[in-house]
Amino acid sequence: MTLRITLIAAALAFAVPALAAPTIGKPAPDFSVTDASGKTQSLSAYKGKTVVLEWNNPECPFVGKHYGAKNMQEQQAEAAAQGVVWLTVNSAAAGKQGQLDAAAANAYIAKVGGKEAAYLLDGDGKVGHAYDAKTTPNMYVIDNDGVLRYMGGIDSIASTDKEDIPKATQYVRQALAEIKQGKAVSVPTSEPYGCSVKYGS
Repeated sequence: MTLRITLIAAALAFAVPALAAPTIGKPAPDFSVTDASGKTQSLSAYKGKTVVLEWNNPECPFVGKHYGAKNMQEQQAEAAAQGVVWLTVNSAAAGKQGQLDAAAANAYIAKVGGKEAAYLLDGDGKVGHAYDAKTTPNMYVIDNDGVLRYMGGIDSIASTDKEDIPKATQYVRQALAEIKQGKAVSVPTSEPYGCSVKYGS
């Protein structure tokens, strides 16, 4: 009897579908999460607009590279000027490296001069897990139909050296330009690099 119960439990476990990983060319996962200003943010609220998602950990040296060189802020500002919605996401759990509450997030944005449309506080990791975000930064570009068009690193050189930024292919900037021109994204995926996202589980 015990063996039968064990086998049934095992079968049921295998029957539960795993969370589907995001797929290029498919609808991006919707979400609902509070931002640093206390406003609820969702992907569906931006239907008709191109959206960039950027995973952030202020204590990660790879993030520090792009913010210290103003590369991230410049790309955020460029995107905003083109009507693109740039959402920065912090999926660090309470007590983990880089986790911020609303006040700390707003102080960080002010300190670095962030130009994102909103800074999302995803402490339970639901948004991060839905997108299978692995690193900070990990970048996603979603077109105005809600379709995922790019996911991976912000650029092509995985380093913490600011001097590498001008030499690298800026994948997010390139993807946004190609989407604006009505073209297929020439590099739809790349290997994300940076610090691991500090999930609670």
